[in-house]
Amino acid sequence: MAIVSSEPVRAESAESPEKLKYRARILPQIASRCLICEAPPCTDACSRGLDPAAMLRSVRFDNIAGAAESFDASLCRDCAGSCETVCPAPCGAIEIRRAASLLGRSERRGRADLSIEFCGVKCENPFFLSSSVVASGYEMCASALRMGWAGIVYKTIGCFVPEEVSPRFDALYGSGSFSGFRNLEQISDHTTDENFEILARLKREFPTKVIVASIMGRNEEEWTYLAKRSEECGADMIECNFSCPHMSVHGLGADVGTDPELVAAYTAAVRRGTGLPVLAKMTPNLSHMELPAVAAVRAGADGLAAINTIKSLSGLDLESLEPGLSVSGRSAVSGYSGKAVKPIALRFISDMANCTELSGVPISGMGGVESWRDAAEFISLGCSNVQVTTSVMEYGYRIIDDLIDGLSAYLYEKGMSNVGELVGSALGTICRSDELDRETVEYPKFDRSLCVGCGRCYVSCRDAGHQALGFDRLSRSVRLDPKKCVGCQLCRLVCPAGAITKSKRIPKKKL
Repeated sequence: MAIVSSEPVRAESAESPEKLKYRARILPQIASRCLICEAPPCTDACSRGLDPAAMLRSVRFDNIAGAAESFDASLCRDCAGSCETVCPAPCGAIEIRRAASLLGRSERRGRADLSIEFCGVKCENPFFLSSSVVASGYEMCASALRMGWAGIVYKTIGCFVPEEVSPRFDALYGSGSFSGFRNLEQISDHTTDENFEILARLKREFPTKVIVASIMGRNEEEWTYLAKRSEECGADMIECNFSCPHMSVHGLGADVGTDPELVAAYTAAVRRGTGLPVLAKMTPNLSHMELPAVAAVRAGADGLAAINTIKSLSGLDLESLEPGLSVSGRSAVSGYSGKAVKPIALRFISDMANCTELSGVPISGMGGVESWRDAAEFISLGCSNVQVTTSVMEYGYRIIDDLIDGLSAYLYEKGMSNVGELVGSALGTICRSDELDRETVEYPKFDRSLCVGCGRCYVSCRDAGHQALGFDRLSRSVRLDPKKCVGCQLCRLVCPAGAITKSKRIPKKKL
């Protein structure tokens, strides 16, 4: 087994299930308030030489075990909390010492090999920057590659320089962070020659990293020309942008991706210009992504990339009635990304991975990847690597640390020696809705020790369920009527305390 491991640094202490549940609920709440500062004052102020900012960031990105492993919480027990006194959080200092006390003690975990081959190209790990503002110049890309990203898909190169608008970004928020993100960004604002010079320099200086040229032409001749230039500059592969949802020139971006014939024609034009691996980047702004995907593969594409952003509007200012992302009082339909689009991305990835005509075609996945868990989901449904933009825009390239650490440790704990073993491992769990088990039921299970008596489950069941819960105002407790309960699990989803879980699946009672 090609597994990288290390010696234990601390013994695992026994913890009750109740404590583990409490920790899993409270720790992320504490970390969610962290501003994830640059040059964090809390770390600078720590007299014990710890890095509380890195610990909170690991928790924020679903890597609690990694945080416990690298942060010696025992050193915080008799500390005066100088890290908290300098915290600039606007709603009061982050409870760093409380977070440390909840971490528990952790034994150093083993690590699996994250290297993988994609379209014949060796990648040191499956994490790439996607074609966007996060990969749009030499200094930016070089910085990311030094930090540990395996490769970059450079911001789309064309034969023209677009005129951009200001502002060009908008966001929807949830718990202080982006729940969704909208952009009006077009292709690269560097000239064609400047972009290819940057790619050539990146490849010279980072020969083991994967440099992908994203290109977009306005006709077959431009697609062929850009493909030739990509190979000449030393790029490892080419990604064809058939899917940008807000190009101002007709016949570009998503207008191409919804037309299988045009996808095929432009893919063939690219293939005429290069022998490099070619990826077709798909648009989600259609019902069946498999149709243009199959057309691209038949025309010579070696792999697929999905999804690009979703056509959207982000709302209105109800005082002025100006749209969100207002440009002199007006806006336009443009691309939506971030964690809110992940379920849509996973659906399209699954569709393509399960398509017989696309069997074995490598897929590069994107659309809401923020943590290693997100990445693992994409990989489990058939992706050989993942691309990231929105999370980097919000938190920076530094998220790569927890992406690598979390995924590698997860694979090791699952007994997998490398990331390739995870690729497509969950595809058998996706089926048609008429194939689902409709003969059994899974009732909710209530943990009274965790219940806080808020009654949220009762309200949701009463107003949007089957009125299967009763609520006692004096004891502030709920009771379940199994004759009315259908096992929809809405109560579990709305419970803020994690007091409701699933129970054993049993046969439905016949009426």
